[in-house]
This record gives sequence, C-alpha cells and structure tokens, in this order.
Amino acid sequence: MTSAVDQLKTRFMDLSQPDSDGIYRNGAAKRKARTELAIGALRQLWSEATAGVSFDVSPSGIGLAAVGSLARGQIGPSSDIDLVIIYEPHAINDQQLNELANKIWYPMWDSGLDLDHSVRTRQQCETVTDKDLPAAMGWLDVLPLAGDTGLITTTAASILERWRKAARKRLPELLESADKRLNEFGRLPYLNQPDIKETRGGLRDSVLVSALAASWLADRPHGAYDEAVKALLDVRDCIHLVANKDTNLLLPPYQAKVAAMLGFADPTLPEGEREAKSIEDLQTRLARIGRTIAFSLDSTASRAEHSLTHERPRFSFFQMMTPRAGGKREAPKFEVLAPGVVAHEREVVLAPGVDPSRDATLALRAATAAAEFELPINPATLMNLRRCPIRDSVWSDEARGLFVRLLASGPALLDVWDELDFVDIPGRWIPEWLGIRNRPSASAAHRYTIDRHSVEVVTRLGRESAAGAGGGERYDDAHYTALLLAGLLHDIGKRPFVTDHAAEGAKHVPVILKRMGFPPDIVRWATILVREHLTLSEFATGRNPSDPAVGDELAGRLDHDPVLLDMLFDLTRADGSSLGATAGEQITKQYGWSKWRESLVRAMYNATRYHM
Repeated sequence: MTSAVDQLKTRFMDLSQPDSDGIYRNGAAKRKARTELAIGALRQLWSEATAGVSFDVSPSGIGLAAVGSLARGQIGPSSDIDLVIIYEPHAINDQQLNELANKIWYPMWDSGLDLDHSVRTRQQCETVTDKDLPAAMGWLDVLPLAGDTGLITTTAASILERWRKAARKRLPELLESADKRLNEFGRLPYLNQPDIKETRGGLRDSVLVSALAASWLADRPHGAYDEAVKALLDVRDCIHLVANKDTNLLLPPYQAKVAAMLGFADPTLPEGEREAKSIEDLQTRLARIGRTIAFSLDSTASRAEHSLTHERPRFSFFQMMTPRAGGKREAPKFEVLAPGVVAHEREVVLAPGVDPSRDATLALRAATAAAEFELPINPATLMNLRRCPIRDSVWSDEARGLFVRLLASGPALLDVWDELDFVDIPGRWIPEWLGIRNRPSASAAHRYTIDRHSVEVVTRLGRESAAGAGGGERYDDAHYTALLLAGLLHDIGKRPFVTDHAAEGAKHVPVILKRMGFPPDIVRWATILVREHLTLSEFATGRNPSDPAVGDELAGRLDHDPVLLDMLFDLTRADGSSLGATAGEQITKQYGWSKWRESLVRAMYNATRYHM
C-alpha cells in the first residue's frame, strides 16, 4: 500500500475531531488543514506513481488536478475526493495512461477513501463541460496538484472562458436545474430531515452562486452569505462525524448528536428536554442559514437575468435607461398590479417614488399581487418592504381583505410566504407565528416544519367543499375566510411541552383574530375549527360511527352547524394530505391521508351530519 495515502482517511478524522468538551469549533481551519493534508498526500502519490511505472513520464502533457470540494477547500471529514488526470494524446499512449492511472486510483481505494475519478484530454474536458451543466459547475473550481500544472491551468481557463461566453444561453438551464432540485428536495428551512446539500438554501446553491458570479453576469453577495456557507459546512462536517460516512442527510438518529456537537445542548436542562431543545435550536439555525443562501441565489440570479435584458448590467434598474436611436432614452416599462406595486421584467417591484416607510399595507399589496400574478418579488424590493410600518394591532379593512386574498391564492402562497418570511414580515403581522416558525415536528408523519406545514394546509383549502359523497356547498366569504384562517393557525398551539396543541391553539386564535379585527362569527368559527381539528380524524379511527352517541357528541362540539362540519372535513383532509410523510407507507396510513382514511372520515362525517 502506498505510504502517501495510507491512513489518509484516518488522518482526516484526526483533523476533524471536536474539542475536549465535545464542541466542533474552528471548522474553517479544520477544512483548511484537511485540504493541505490531501494536497500533500496526492502530490506525493503522483511522485510515487510516476516513479513506479514501467516508462518515463513526460514532464509536460499530463497532470493531476482536483475539482469539487477539495478544489474549493471545503472537503469534509468523509467527503469523496474528485480527481482528474488531464493529458495530451502525444505525451502518453493508452497503455501507459492506464498503468499510471491505476498507480493512483488503487492506492486511493485501498486507503478507504471515496474517489470520483476521470481521465480526459483537454478537448474532452471542454466537450463534457459544454454539454453537462453539473460538470461545468465542478470545473469552475480547479486545483492543479502535480505534473504539468500549466496544462491544467490553461484547460481550466479555457473552460471558464467558454462558460462566460455561453452563460447568457445557459442561464435558463442553470436556473431550471435549481428549480428541479427545489421540487425534488424542498427548502432547507422547512424540512425536518433535510439534505443540506441539495435542498434550496443548501450547499449546492452556493456553487450556483459562484457559477453566476464567474459568468460576470452578476456579482455575488458577501458578508452574511459567506458566514452562512461556513456555518452550513460546519453542520455538514458534524453530520460526517456522527454518521461516519459521506452523507448530507440530517436524519433523526444524527440530529441530537449533531446539535450537541455544534453547542446547542443546554446542560442545565433535564436530559429529555435538552435533546428536544437542542434539535429545535439546530433547526432554527439551519432555517436562518438556508434562507440567507436561498435569498443570495435568488438575488444573484435576478441581477443576472436583468443583465440579459440590457446591454450591460444595471446596478439599479430604476436609474438605467435603454439607448434609443438618436441618443434618446426609453424609460423602464411597468405594469401596474396594485397601488404602489408594479411588474417589471417578470418581477414584482415598487412603483417609482413609493416610500415603504409610509405605507403599512404595502407589503400585503405586494405579496397579494405576487401570489395572484404568480410572480417573484424582486429581492431588492423585498428588502425595502422591511421598512413598512407594520403593527400587529393595527389592521384596516383593506389589510384584512388583502390578507385573506393572499391566503386564498393557492399553491402560489408557498413561495410568496417564504419570501416574506425571509424578511420577517409574517411574524410582524402575527407575533404568535414566531412560536412555530422553523419548529420541527416531533411526529414521524411530518416531513416539514410546523410553519411550512401550516402554510401548505392553507393552499389545499378551496372555496368548494369536498365534504359528503358528492361534494359539499360553495362557502360564502365569511365561512371561507374562517376556514383559511383556521388552516393557517391550526397548529399555532404546538409549543414546547404543550400536551394538547389543539386546546392550546384555541386559546391563541381568538386573541389573534380579535386583534386583527375580524368579526365575531369568523373568530368563533375559526376557534372551533382549531380546537377540533383533530377530532373528526380521531373519532373516525377510534370510535364507532354506528353509535348514535358518537355522532351526537361530535355534532355538539360543532354547535350542530352543518357548515362547520363541512369546514372541519375540509380542514381534516388538507391537514392529513399535506404531511409529506417520509417514513413509508405505514406512516402514511397511520397519520396521513389515504383512501382508507378518507372512507373512515366520510363515514364519521355522515353519522355526524345525521345528528344535525
């Protein structure tokens, strides 16, 4: 076994250990040390390999390079090592190339390291990166290691130049890849068991930010963004240490140990409370990190897209004008969406001259327009909306109407709420929202955090009731408003150490809705729905619908109001179908929504309806 890489994996772990108190500190320094160790070992390995082959290796025309996390200086305790041998065909024949490559790859495998390897000519490198977007992203960070480093440098420079020339055409492909990952992996702030690499707001997004910056279409953010990436790499390192393998999944068995390693465990709390609190604190930290990285990607992508619309990047699209014949300037074109809110280049922005600090409902108008027209809010506009003088106890008729329209906007609500949440606006409308924001659910049935699940439920509540065998009635404005509000607030009582979150939530709902100025009937209906949002499902699976007392009891809990029963059915259905269970079919049957569960709930619904 070659001494250069023998025990390299063990030495990686030695350089990755937490301090004596079990806390993982100075992650950036540890990653730098691992990078330097790997570089030294690989250079020695190249020397040993070139000395051990049966032919003289040319000093020019062939070299060894690192890409991926090693090239970025971000290698984790168990990360795989991405290596590529680059050669010129005239410098070495196929048999010699195979012999040399084996002298490098086999010692790496024997050492227990995960290796991602390739052997290519410069032309092959250019061809692959021209056609394969992930390969192109990997080649934007290249570290020459040994051999003809000049060949590697010129190859990397050529790929970067080709990327910049093609970036205008490939930008849609790049952004589409981000959207595909979002659809597959979800958002980092909202997941109980996130993949911290692939989710929106994860490490993969930081690579895209760098790719956009390398294209010269837009500069990338610094400061808080850089700190967020470092913090997420610390989390990744701790996952590797706890799992003892290369993984980016923060699974439940790892969470308490990772949280403790990152210093979230409070030794003053009892052991059971300590673990739950540390996981919650870790989730909150990940949510902040994920939002920062996701917003950085969105803002960088937005600037890049704007640069494609104009002849040169614009630092302020309100200040730039497009040249016209004769030297005249053409003003930006806006489409009015709402008072003070316009669409500009497929984004929601503020109209020229609007002062957010003087308009408390501006954020609601912008959010409602974004949801109803299915447009993103421009990142700079989003930051400006923070200046709105929002007061949770001051709600006008216009504000209440806009809030209900926002909740009624369907699936578009998810993205808009996430944008608003990045700038802390929902918590200013409803301070109680902060109690469930970013909170992981203790239930195995939930994929999402409590706040994300609550917003998902709202998107599944339509004006047409799904109750009854043939469907129910169309809700009037007042009842539909109460149903949407109940959907948003149904889990507002899920606080630490609360045993009955439905009862706890029913205490908060009237306080919130009265403060917002909703009429008494809407407050009463929403409170009943939140108090009973588990009842129909619990009765359906634990009580006999043929027992007259059962149907009569549930009817009494709903004031013998058949419309409330329809609303409870719809809320139960939306709640069960939006859990996003990840623990398999058994979990879905036990907690989620299935044909079997719907049949049971409908049977209980019919029995209760009979008693109304």
